Parts: sequence; C-alpha cells; structure tokens
Amino acid sequence: MTKRDGVDGNELEFEGIALVHLDKICNAALRLTGNTSDAEDLVQETFLKGYRFFHRFRKDSNCLARLFKIMKNSYINRFRQKSREPVVVSNDALNDGPDGFLFEPREPSEGPDQEVMDKFLDDEVEQAIRSLPDEFKMVVLLSDVEGLQYKEIADILSCPIGTVRSRLSRGRRLLKRQLWAYAQDHGFVDKDAVI
Repeated sequence: MTKRDGVDGNELEFEGIALVHLDKICNAALRLTGNTSDAEDLVQETFLKGYRFFHRFRKDSNCLARLFKIMKNSYINRFRQKSREPVVVSNDALNDGPDGFLFEPREPSEGPDQEVMDKFLDDEVEQAIRSLPDEFKMVVLLSDVEGLQYKEIADILSCPIGTVRSRLSRGRRLLKRQLWAYAQDHGFVDKDAVI
C-alpha cells in the first residue's frame, strides 16, 4: 500500500472507483427520501459503509451497483427504525401550508444530472415518484432516472430480473395514473385521450 500526502493507496483507489458516483448517489438518495437532511445522512452512510467494506470489493464488479445496493439496504433499515419511533407534530407545523403540510424549497442544482432533471421534471413528477411504494420507487429510480440495466437492478435489489421487470411495469403504471391529468394539462397527451 503506497502513501501520498497522508492518504493511503486504499483511500486513493476508493476515491477513483467509488467517489466518481457521488452525484448519482446523491440524486437518487434525495429522490428516495424526499428530504435533504435524510438524503445527506443516507449518502454519508452509504459511502462510509462502502469504504469500510472496500477490501471485499471485487475490482471487476460494478461499483455503482454496489453503492446503490448499500444505499437501498441503509434506506430500508432507516425506514424500519423510523417506523418504530412515535411521530411528533408541533402545532406550528399545522399552519405552514395547505392541509398542514410543510413544504421544502427545491434543491439548488448540484451537477449536470440534477440540471437535466430540474429542466424536465416538474414538482408534480418528482412528487409522483416520491409517492410510489418503496419497492416500485427504487426500481423506477434505478431504471428510468439512473439508466441502469435490469441485471444491475436485480443485483442491487437481490431479486430475479423478472421481478425487476414486473415492479418497473407496475411502478410506471402507477406513475401514469398519477400523472395523467398533468400530462393532459401540459399538452403531453390529447385532452380527450383516456387512460
């Protein structure tokens, strides 16, 4: 292991192989959690675990897929932990928006992937993706937003390719139903068309 300016070879190798995917992991985490703070925590946890187990990483395998798998597992574990915690709502929060929901400002663009998504995805589309059940949301994000192949998604989710296809189809159908009025209003489909 070589050292350069206090950084060992393992760290340099991790930077060269894993950190190049930081923007994609950040974007996916934000879409998955719908919350900047939770997304930052999820990204940090993903890369810490990735680095901690980097010595087990096969050099011929797909690092991005491995990072997505770590992120998915971390997200599921966080979700399980949060579902056991009681929900606390302040009275102030009930008056901040329509129906008592708080609205977070959109994230500023942090990279080319995010700029493209900001241009083509309005808030309604982002919200529709966030509202999908987790099993469909992850597949839609990995396939349609991140552009991963079915095999890579199957590896990340530890499920057969047929399950990936099925979940992707069902997730897209749910999105279509949710976004039909939006598509008509914005001229993506004919006003008289039916689902």
